[in-house]
Amino acid sequence: QVQLVESGGGLVQAGGSLRLSCAASGRSFGSNAMGWFRQAPGKEREFVAAISWSGGTTLYADYVKGRFTISRDNAKNTVHLQMNSLKPEDTAVYYCAGRMYSVGSSKSYDYAYWGRGTQVTVSS
Repeated sequence: QVQLVESGGGLVQAGGSLRLSCAASGRSFGSNAMGWFRQAPGKEREFVAAISWSGGTTLYADYVKGRFTISRDNAKNTVHLQMNSLKPEDTAVYYCAGRMYSVGSSKSYDYAYWGRGTQVTVSS
């Protein structure tokens, strides 16, 4: 099976930055597109960013464009989310996800593997 573990969350003031990391492992993990989703209390899980297996194609939600950058290092089986200019509304649990396809997706149901999440809190 594929296992995903997120790290890098924490408390930061508005305007600050955080870099999230996701470590992937498992014999079933191959040419997988990866994504980041987030969920705030009382709200549904929402799409943040996705990246193709090759890293050549990325997809971002409108509310993070220009502020967040997704990247991956296949040699290290990791994916990252660099978050700059953070806003209080970015506060949520951030989840790393993987799908059994090389092209990324903004739909949570397209992803088969999920991490446990890492908390990001942005104060004003």
